[in-house]
Amino acid sequence: MAELTHIDAEGRAHMVDVTDKPKTERMARAHARVSMRPDVLELVRTDGMKKGDVLAVAQVAGIMAAKRTWELIPLCHPIALTSCDVEFKLGEDSIEVFSRVRCTGETGVEMEALVAASTAALTIYDMCKAVQRDIEIDQVFMLEKDGGASGWFLRDDI
Repeated sequence: MAELTHIDAEGRAHMVDVTDKPKTERMARAHARVSMRPDVLELVRTDGMKKGDVLAVAQVAGIMAAKRTWELIPLCHPIALTSCDVEFKLGEDSIEVFSRVRCTGETGVEMEALVAASTAALTIYDMCKAVQRDIEIDQVFMLEKDGGASGWFLRDDI
């Protein structure tokens, strides 16, 4: 069984000390899915939402959120990201969100990638909720990570 790194000997939460860890290149990719009616997706596709360009706003929101992950998730370290991008794949009734984050540092960027994908998905909801309130956000998960002591991980069931 893996040791819980964010729990100290007394069972209290703590931030992991990365002082002595070497800086290495790190990368993480995450995914989220936003499901909506086809007519609402067509408004997104054709830039027909009254609030503006849904995907442009969601992309910027995801990037901004990744940079501020340490302020949202209590035990995350502030990380100087060297790259962050958010992309979208539009289907018939859903938008898939893909984030990719990189840094050279002492700790990984998995949380930053997940926050980027999640925030972009939430922003899509916010931009579209006037037209459809029951939009669903699901399938938030890590696609891939690389770097650090644990090495490479690739989700193999998609």
